[in-house]
Amino acid sequence: MAEPRNRYSTVSLAFHWGLALLVLAQVLLITAHEAIEGPMSRELVQIHKALGLAILVLTLARIGWRMANPALPAPAGTPDWQKFAAKATHVLFYVLLIGIPLFGWAASSAGGRGIDWFGLFDWPLLPITQSRDLAGTFMDLHRAGVKLLYVLIALHVLAALKHQFVDRDNVLHRMIPLIPRRP
Repeated sequence: MAEPRNRYSTVSLAFHWGLALLVLAQVLLITAHEAIEGPMSRELVQIHKALGLAILVLTLARIGWRMANPALPAPAGTPDWQKFAAKATHVLFYVLLIGIPLFGWAASSAGGRGIDWFGLFDWPLLPITQSRDLAGTFMDLHRAGVKLLYVLIALHVLAALKHQFVDRDNVLHRMIPLIPRRP
């Protein structure tokens, strides 16, 4: 299932949009958690933790896929600085999609709070010192990563829109095949 010449493969699309939907679900879960109290609030946090670990695993799988199926080249005429910015942004996405769940997992582990993975099994806690202060530090890093992720998502979307409406170079067609390819 190598990458086609003019768009990304179904596997690449599934990774991209699947992870995007999971990140959106994470935002919605935490927003709902912060708006309510009681058992339902705690259940939303458990789902958030399980989805976070799913994001971690899927991101690692996506990196493996990307190593075997390199990204499509930038359109002809793309300035070098834009090529560098695109690569740096994608690397930072991978760092955050690994780091944010790791910091959340570390916070749960330091707090001695278990992670029920969708009712299938208890995800093992990391072998770190249990400390409320350490858990707080990991949560601060988790939240800082999320804020950086929001900025990166905004830049990514703006760049995609620039390619579609300013450059008109079919970059968006590569990730959304329903968008007609320009000649």
